[in-house]
Amino acid sequence: MTIISECYTCQNEARFPDLPPREMIAADDRWRVAHAFNTALPGWLVLVPRRHIGSIADLTDAEMRDLGSWQVLLSRALRDVTGCEKTYVMQFAEMEGFSHVHFHIVPRASDLGADLRGPRVFGLMGGDHPNVLTSDEMDVISTKLSQALSDVRQSHPG
Repeated sequence: MTIISECYTCQNEARFPDLPPREMIAADDRWRVAHAFNTALPGWLVLVPRRHIGSIADLTDAEMRDLGSWQVLLSRALRDVTGCEKTYVMQFAEMEGFSHVHFHIVPRASDLGADLRGPRVFGLMGGDHPNVLTSDEMDVISTKLSQALSDVRQSHPG
């Protein structure tokens, strides 16, 4: 696996066995699921390839096939744990230190205000938000999501 030392995601991949629950909700040989940090929204997930790539076009055929399954399974687990009405899936990978391809899988509750719907949901991310989740809060929801994801995978094999 390619690891880039100045890449946040790759730094975490290098310490894979020692990751806290918020950085290791689930994983397989190609993908890892983590809770996004610096967010006020419990359950804001990121799905990251376990090798460094900077463009979706560089996904292998196997990574490509697994991507859709992961997105659906994570959406189901988020619905079960958060009660969200739907999920948003977004990919940008433009911020310095975060050019490693990653997909945001974001729960959208039915009562989320119109001012935070669609791409405006990023208003719930950032250090200046007054309700940014603590590491402990992220670990609690990540543990619940990990269990729900295991349940979802068992009830929808294949």
